[in-house]
Amino acid sequence: MNTIARPLGEHGARRAATPRLTASTCCYCGVGCGVLIESEGDRITGVRGDPDHPANFGRLCSKGLALAASAQSTVGRALRPELRPSRGALRRPVDWDTALDTVARRFADVISEHGPDAVAFYVSGQLLTEDYYVFNKLAKGLVGTNNIDTNSRLCMSSAVTGYKLAFGADGPPTCYDDLERARTVFFAGSNMAYAHPVLFRRLEAARAADPSIRWVTIDPRHTDTAAVSDLHLRIQPGTDVALFDGMLHHLIWEGRIDAGYIGRGTEGFDDLKRAVRDMTPAVAASICGIDEEDLRTAADWFAASPATLSLYCMGLNQSSHGTDKNLALINLHLATGQLGRPGAGPFSLTGQPNAMGGREVGGMATMLAAHRDIGNAAHRAEVAAFWGVETLSERPGLTAVDLFDAVAGGRVKAVWIVCTNPVHSMPDIGAVRQALQAAEFVVVQEAFADTDTVPYADVLLPAATWGEKNGTVTNSERRVSRVRPAVGPPGQARPDWWIAAEIGRRMQARLRPGTPPLFPYREAGAIFDEHAALTRGRDLDMSGMDYRLLETAGPQQWPLPAGSLHGQARRYEDGRFATASGRARFHATPYRPVAAATSARYPFHLTTGRLRDQWHGMSRTGRVVQAFSHAPEPALDMNPRDAARRGLRAGELVRIRSREGELVLPLNTTDDVPSGTVFAAMHWNGRFLNSGGINEVSNAAVDARSFQPELKHAAVRVDKADELAWQAWAAIAADGQEGALALRTRLQPLLAACGYAALSLHGTQARPVVALRAACAEADDAWLAALADAAGLLPGPDVLDYRDRRRAVTKAVRWQDGVPAGFLLAGDVAGADALLELVAAGRPWQGPRLRAFAPDAGAAPRDRTVCQCKTVPESAIVAAIGRGADVPALKAELGCGTVCGSCVPELARLCGARKVLA
Repeated sequence: MNTIARPLGEHGARRAATPRLTASTCCYCGVGCGVLIESEGDRITGVRGDPDHPANFGRLCSKGLALAASAQSTVGRALRPELRPSRGALRRPVDWDTALDTVARRFADVISEHGPDAVAFYVSGQLLTEDYYVFNKLAKGLVGTNNIDTNSRLCMSSAVTGYKLAFGADGPPTCYDDLERARTVFFAGSNMAYAHPVLFRRLEAARAADPSIRWVTIDPRHTDTAAVSDLHLRIQPGTDVALFDGMLHHLIWEGRIDAGYIGRGTEGFDDLKRAVRDMTPAVAASICGIDEEDLRTAADWFAASPATLSLYCMGLNQSSHGTDKNLALINLHLATGQLGRPGAGPFSLTGQPNAMGGREVGGMATMLAAHRDIGNAAHRAEVAAFWGVETLSERPGLTAVDLFDAVAGGRVKAVWIVCTNPVHSMPDIGAVRQALQAAEFVVVQEAFADTDTVPYADVLLPAATWGEKNGTVTNSERRVSRVRPAVGPPGQARPDWWIAAEIGRRMQARLRPGTPPLFPYREAGAIFDEHAALTRGRDLDMSGMDYRLLETAGPQQWPLPAGSLHGQARRYEDGRFATASGRARFHATPYRPVAAATSARYPFHLTTGRLRDQWHGMSRTGRVVQAFSHAPEPALDMNPRDAARRGLRAGELVRIRSREGELVLPLNTTDDVPSGTVFAAMHWNGRFLNSGGINEVSNAAVDARSFQPELKHAAVRVDKADELAWQAWAAIAADGQEGALALRTRLQPLLAACGYAALSLHGTQARPVVALRAACAEADDAWLAALADAAGLLPGPDVLDYRDRRRAVTKAVRWQDGVPAGFLLAGDVAGADALLELVAAGRPWQGPRLRAFAPDAGAAPRDRTVCQCKTVPESAIVAAIGRGADVPALKAELGCGTVCGSCVPELARLCGARKVLA
């Protein structure tokens, strides 16, 4: 019988191949779902939801359910340390001592010659709290620099700043129980159905039990979340502040605020009232591009509800005015008393699994450990005394955008990048490439060797990843959960904290010889104990937590001081806040337009966001075939009327240009985006494209207080890429996941030579198919030969091929045991979609083989998969709806929506669309 247990050994020692069940936490978004990892020996064999975990009660989304598939191959993993002997040379494998000594020496030399601020660390919200803590101590305690920032700067810093300014402390005042208790829910800049689907399931269940619950979505796009809401405020991109201020104006002048709450527990309301005087509902609605009556309705619902819960994410945060957007929404909660009670409050949904843990340890350039402030001398002294160092730097560190600017300018000589991929995720990635190319010394600590950032590494340090690590993470509701290793890390990979501590010891011997050791750790639990002790007496006091409590009592929320039996679920219920006065603060938030304004040259608002089944840079989900079934290729979404006016057609290639850069993508036409706005998913990068993805054209403007960049908006122009006249398609069935990932690795170097090229996965885990679509200005015989060689489509006894050199047309189909196993079409790509379906299906070929070159190829075009878990295509769902099926009937008849439920909003949307058409 399987048992839930912890693997022995900090690094996950090898064990006999007996079935094992390990309780851990999902490594994706900030929901913090508990998982049970099934493993045999050193192989993860399955993952399911932990029914005892209070974040998800056994539910998992499509991404979480596919975790085992993402972990079952070492192809593309960083398996050993590598060192570049000189600039321009190739990295070569070295032993750990050589790698650790090199990093320590090079960093120590830079610090000795140029000072501590000549080095920088760029880390990640995907690190465990223990990893984060050691890096923060290394930078601020040993080196003496605050130049340590995190990719959480790109997603959560505006929310952090808003909470601190309004309440005096970071951290959501709400908890997951509020999802069931809310009677009105505002989704602000969040497609929660895609980004946080497990929590969305809880909201769905609550509304099913009480249909009087109202949902309002604020989003320029008609997302799956908007489609199932009672009211969709389809505002112009970047106009959130005008909307919230207009709603507040309406509530104030209609007498619908909570004057008692305002008087008892807040300050600054009179100044705010004067500030919003001119933002009438009519003015706000005009700015936002919505009906004034809809604005008034939203405001009335907000104030009148017994409990209003706001759920917000990147649509508010990723903005050059992100702090104002957060504060304007918080103003609404304070003015109506919708805070500090069940079901009510402003709830920032965290994007990464441990962005909250990073904030706890002070792992950002603008804060110290345990919510202390760099500018506060007493706070600096407390941390310095606790760590046993003389002083801490009083100078705020470089935040993400400024950090890479400083690398480019030579002010930062050495940079250490950990568990993140800035060459994909940062704004204006062309500038980031230039910075890393110019840097004197670049260290990349990474589990995956094929990210866009790894080629710039002078030293590559192989790190353990999910399923192999031991520690903790903190989710969006301030709940600390254990992360446990089910298997050992492959090759020579090591835990991130171990790597940092080992280099820290070596650096300390060079920089501060003879001083008491700063990094004495031999296991992760000791790091957590030190971190928890440093929080004693602070607003996030965790002094009552340790691994033993988390083992016996399960995940716990902070604050949980020593002597307490459990943490605090909901904050500020007593009306007392963490400010000096004990009162929450209103802040005036004047509306300001987006940083990059549209113009005649750049007429479109570009917005970015997530796909349902992919996550961030796809280093993990991009290894799973099913993750591509819902959205198999990158695309630019455009309103059909905008496309028609420009003579653009769905499926053809378009060039997207901004003031920062450009890229080419296929066009998708949809009414989900309003006229004047286009949308692209954030995930695609240089492993899948001939470009770095949509951040080629994003701008690097940042919020003046949170320093968060405006990744959600850019002004762009869109033109037909008709110069890319010669196109090619190839698809090859691979031998299982290992074969698919290896094949994709072989094909990836071919992308750079094309005007457009994209790799994607199709089929199933049992029969994965790797596909490549490419376009060039003219035929390239050498490139085509390289493609045929890498794809196994060179002429031979099993390959039927046709060539017309005059027309630059090549066609080839490979058979294996009578089944189409791959194809290559170049110069004439008619029928490529149908051939791809045939290769993925794996069925024996019927009729003459020459028919494979016919445009229809004997099969229908690709049919989009709506339900990943049950592999249910859109055509089957539409057919069932045509027969009268609703969502419950679809679940019963087809099984869609019955496993993870991620497709349920789309099922409801399809049912609604069919009713409208009928």
